[in-house]
Amino acid sequence: MSWPHRHDRETTTLLSAHQGEEEARTLDGWRERGGYEALEQALGMEPDEITSVVKDAGLRGRGGAGFPTGVKWSFMPGEGDGPHYLACNADESEPGAFKDREILRWTPHLLIEGCMIAARAIRAEHVYVYVRGEFFPAIRILNRAVTEAYEDGWIGEDVRGSGWGCDLTVHVGAGAYIAGEETGMLSSLEGKRAEPKIKPPFPAQSGAFGQPTTVNNVETLASVPAIVRNGADWYRQWGTEKSPGTKMFCCSGHLERPGNYELELGMSLKDVVFDVCGGVPEGREVRAVIPGGSSTAMLSREELDVATTYEDLQEAGSALGTASPIVMDESTCLLKAMRRIAHFYAHESCGQCVQCREGTAWVTKILRRIEDGDGKMEDIDNLYDLCEQLTGRTICVLADSVVFPLKSSLEKFRDEYEAHILRDACTATG
Repeated sequence: MSWPHRHDRETTTLLSAHQGEEEARTLDGWRERGGYEALEQALGMEPDEITSVVKDAGLRGRGGAGFPTGVKWSFMPGEGDGPHYLACNADESEPGAFKDREILRWTPHLLIEGCMIAARAIRAEHVYVYVRGEFFPAIRILNRAVTEAYEDGWIGEDVRGSGWGCDLTVHVGAGAYIAGEETGMLSSLEGKRAEPKIKPPFPAQSGAFGQPTTVNNVETLASVPAIVRNGADWYRQWGTEKSPGTKMFCCSGHLERPGNYELELGMSLKDVVFDVCGGVPEGREVRAVIPGGSSTAMLSREELDVATTYEDLQEAGSALGTASPIVMDESTCLLKAMRRIAHFYAHESCGQCVQCREGTAWVTKILRRIEDGDGKMEDIDNLYDLCEQLTGRTICVLADSVVFPLKSSLEKFRDEYEAHILRDACTATG
């Protein structure tokens, strides 16, 4: 796994600085690297002061939506009756994404520190870290780190003698993709099926166990200690005005150097593919890139000269998402790739919404029929019609996660579909 910094300024306190270092997993090793200094600093700050620093830094949620973190924290009510909760979403399951598990695996105390600072900011009494059930090694490492943090007083009834107490529980999920949706995750945390809930009410109003809850992604929370320790202006030296800071990029597919990279937001997607990752092996051409994980729209090779920011990729018709570029070269049958993506989402639908349950299944059936050589030209129109029926009509965005790559593939690579339908052939060169 690769962890280079693609900028010249000092970044030793950011996410990838200690990846691959065995000693960084332990409390002593983490303290030697400056660990928990930010939490110590936060304990001397008022909750609203912590929130203001994160808000000024412009940190945006790293789970895919990109909502401003400090603003999200400010939605939590002040002190009052009943507990407040922080839920850390570690149910990383987006195809193409593999950053959160590496943070859990190599720097678990960084996540714990970020969780406790966030809990202090939102006045939480309990933190729940909801971890994907298949992350067996990472779960063991995280549990050991939590035990160490409890024993050293960084978690518990009176954190380091500050008079403020907060507990932390690691909750292991059951492996459902839909549990990565925040309200589905909270349902699972409560012991129910991981089914998304209608919003409003939002989690900050009524979340886990009916109490005010903030849900943040692993990478988001792991970014907090450096911001608190160094300040908002320090963090804003990277990235752009609207998309500041650095971001973990999970680069996979047809690449010479696939892996995890921490990069400055705003770098060209073309540079990520060809400079950072070395381009496509064996001299082949890029055919398409899905820039933000499988639920984002495809870009053709002519569209790669776009800045990797939330706003620029949205303007280009796609999304930064989890910053998980999936690169497909000219040997890739894009129809087959799309069919596999659709099959995944159809399988992972919770079945609660008719449009999602039936629509994703029909998309998969039509794509498989075309792939098997039994397609008809009206199937293309039917797929477009299904895109309309699936968009914005369900409780969560799982159905839309099929629409974004499907519609973009139909618009940009229609020749692929027509070749399979009219000639039972494929336009891929491999």
